[in-house]
Amino acid sequence: MTARTSRWTGLALAATTAIALGVTGALPASAAPPAAPAAPVAPAAPSAAAPTAAATPAPLTNLAHLDFLLDQTTPAAEEGHTSYRLDSEPTLTLPWTYADARDGGAFARVGGGPLDPATGYWGQGAYNSDDVSRAAVVYLRDWQQTGAEASRDKAYELLRATAYFQTTTGPASGNVVLWMQPDGTFNRSPVPVELPDPSDSGNSYWLARSIWAFGEGFAAFRDEDPEFAAFLQQRLQLGVTALQRDTLSRYGQYDVADGTKVPAWLIVDGADATAEAVLGLSSYVAAAPDDATVRTATTQLAEGVARMASGDPQTWPYGAVLPWTNSRSMWHSWASQMPAALARASTVLGRSDLLAPAVVDTASFTTTLLTASGPDNAWYPTPVDQTQIAYGADSRLQSALAVADASGGAGFRQVAAVAASWYFGTNRSGKPVYDRATGVTNDGVQADGSVNRNSGAESTIHGLLSMIALDGAPDVSALAQASTTVASRDGLTTIEAEGASPTTGTVVTPDSAWTGESQYSGGAALTLQPGQSATITVPAGSGLRHVEPVLLGAEGVVSTSVWRAGRVPLGTLTTRVGAQGVTAASGALLPQTLPVPVGPGATSVTVTARGSQPVTVDALIVRPLVQRLALTGAGGRATELVSSTSKLPLPATVGARGVRSTVASYDSRGALVSQRTVSGQSVALVRGGGFVVVTR
Repeated sequence: MTARTSRWTGLALAATTAIALGVTGALPASAAPPAAPAAPVAPAAPSAAAPTAAATPAPLTNLAHLDFLLDQTTPAAEEGHTSYRLDSEPTLTLPWTYADARDGGAFARVGGGPLDPATGYWGQGAYNSDDVSRAAVVYLRDWQQTGAEASRDKAYELLRATAYFQTTTGPASGNVVLWMQPDGTFNRSPVPVELPDPSDSGNSYWLARSIWAFGEGFAAFRDEDPEFAAFLQQRLQLGVTALQRDTLSRYGQYDVADGTKVPAWLIVDGADATAEAVLGLSSYVAAAPDDATVRTATTQLAEGVARMASGDPQTWPYGAVLPWTNSRSMWHSWASQMPAALARASTVLGRSDLLAPAVVDTASFTTTLLTASGPDNAWYPTPVDQTQIAYGADSRLQSALAVADASGGAGFRQVAAVAASWYFGTNRSGKPVYDRATGVTNDGVQADGSVNRNSGAESTIHGLLSMIALDGAPDVSALAQASTTVASRDGLTTIEAEGASPTTGTVVTPDSAWTGESQYSGGAALTLQPGQSATITVPAGSGLRHVEPVLLGAEGVVSTSVWRAGRVPLGTLTTRVGAQGVTAASGALLPQTLPVPVGPGATSVTVTARGSQPVTVDALIVRPLVQRLALTGAGGRATELVSSTSKLPLPATVGARGVRSTVASYDSRGALVSQRTVSGQSVALVRGGGFVVVTR
């Protein structure tokens, strides 16, 4: 699957596979499409020369593998599709979608879907506009950071190719075609079917990503090549016109999702897709502040993204900006650049209100994610898809850096470093997934810790975007590379309710664990009729812990459950869900936080159904009030992230016996509260909703 897959297709597939919603390169090696017989094979790139002792550390960014993915095609004339100087420069440069690992460190470039040997066509295509536009962003950012002319030239070529995918005439004007075959022929209706179908018949992820590239391209070429910049400006404005015709025509209107108001003017109903458009629009507006039409569109889209913020450090989704208006129960890491987009828009537009949800997302949700397991593909609402890919890791890194820049919260740079350490070994495999010597980023780490050794365009692109960001932030890069092994984690865990013992309830197993908007953890749940009860085992903890039952709320029906740990009452939960609205199913699976946390010695909780309606419990989420992630590295280096899910300050033991550590304490805005050096173990006060970073 690919992250360009329409949300509908991705969600349907998520019900039957452990791979996440539409993630480029997330296919297990065994599931990758067959290689084209004539596909070129690249050897591993040579290692970069080691720096001298006095030299600046060698850059992490190595474009060799992305360069290898690039190919050229000269498309036949296609009505409604042209590009800059196409008459005199008819050849387009584009990256192949996938790269299958071969023996000896080589890769074969392949397209998406099965190959028809007779035609040379793929079920989807060889190239796609999602990867073309994002590859352009890689070369643009590298050129802007290093001045490399080779990156400038490739950015120019990829932006020309991005523009060719955009339809310029007719009712689909401004929209974007997704797939292209090796000879330059479009495949508007691939198999499996994407939505919208045909792919340029409406707003889409690929339109959003094209706008991202056009915006950053305009800003980069404005002074370098004004004529080309003017062309990119016209194409961005054409894309905005398409948004106004479709998405933004509903600005200010709201839909209902299980009783909650959600903005109706997001691109494909997603804060995720919209955020990637906002990244490009913000770059454009910074360079062309007098374009009132685009500035207004940027403002409207950013406002829609901000309205998807939900929860707080104590309640699901812990302050995250949710990605999809059609589910209150879903968060995914891929394309989760909502905080980055809000941070950049807030600066360009002078709107501090846009920054506020981005700060909470980074301080509360991202620290919860990192201490729990890292950038899992999806929580639905429990972490049911624990595949991890570069797109998710990069989205968290980019967001933390952008929020740090916009807010001045120095602590977010350290959060960014912890997120970036995923590339260097702090993932489930315990191994690096980015190779500095070749520029290869592996296609992902599965839940069991196995590594997908393929390296397709999306993984390569987002791995490189991360490396470019780290090369531009030496302090973050150094910390990210210093601690490459997970020593311990004490964060969010999930306990299945159907394992309760004893219980007078009934285990129910739906035909499909996927509901259309959420997913039953473990594929089953426990239903209690009024008066029935169940005791669910929870692991002993290191301190106080929130208990958050994931309950099925039925539309228009109130259910009541009473909870206790031994003889200690934990609270009574009333579960109700409003009108279904735009969601796929009536009712919702949602966590609810019990008012009283359990102590470190509690090993079980008991629930009893009260009232007149049954209670369905999917799982328990258990979260420490003080969450921890401890990382270690070579030479005794170590980093520890300690974050708070409490409203009140709490003490935490930090440091290690026999060594000196630096303890930096930050509040919920990422602002430094105190910093000190300690010898051995010490006690630090973790601010409510804040965090502490310990380094040595």
